[in-house]
Amino acid sequence: MLDGVEIKEAILKTEFENIDVVASATELSGAEIELTSMENREFILKNAIENVRQEYDYIFIDCPPSLGMLTINCLTAVDSVLIPIQCEYYALEGVSQLMETIKLVKSRLNPNIDIQGVVLSMFDGRANLSIQVVEEVKKYFKGSVYTTLIPRNVRLAEAPSHGKPALYYDARCKGAEAYMELAEEFIDLEEDII
Repeated sequence: MLDGVEIKEAILKTEFENIDVVASATELSGAEIELTSMENREFILKNAIENVRQEYDYIFIDCPPSLGMLTINCLTAVDSVLIPIQCEYYALEGVSQLMETIKLVKSRLNPNIDIQGVVLSMFDGRANLSIQVVEEVKKYFKGSVYTTLIPRNVRLAEAPSHGKPALYYDARCKGAEAYMELAEEFIDLEEDII
């Protein structure tokens, strides 16, 4: 997209039915700098996605945790934001900054953006800290927090090092089961909206 490649050329079919991917590359690290000098830089990704939007039911964009130009591009391109928060000590630190950024993007670049929901991950029900983070997030986001909690899980953590999604690595592990439950909850909420 930045170097003249159309998004259709960048789409990779996977071995998984109905799942395509546009993979990141090491060159993306320089994109932040390259974008600063481009005209309409906030809309590069949005314009690229418009060419394929009708071909997909859902397009998920995994953003970097920073709030730079790449993330602004992502927020400008999407209809809604799914916010993952780890149930750990520093998890809530960046939330208010993210919310300010979303508010700014909504007022200047993408008036249609909404918070789809918040997903809590790395949950450990034996740890008071995890329970406290869940309570704080629910208080902050009111009714936007998914009920499914993604647990801290060894098999889930191992899956990427084997180059497999959790469901193909170990579909019966607690983490994979939780992600399936989350997917069902996501679809149920989407159907309620439609």
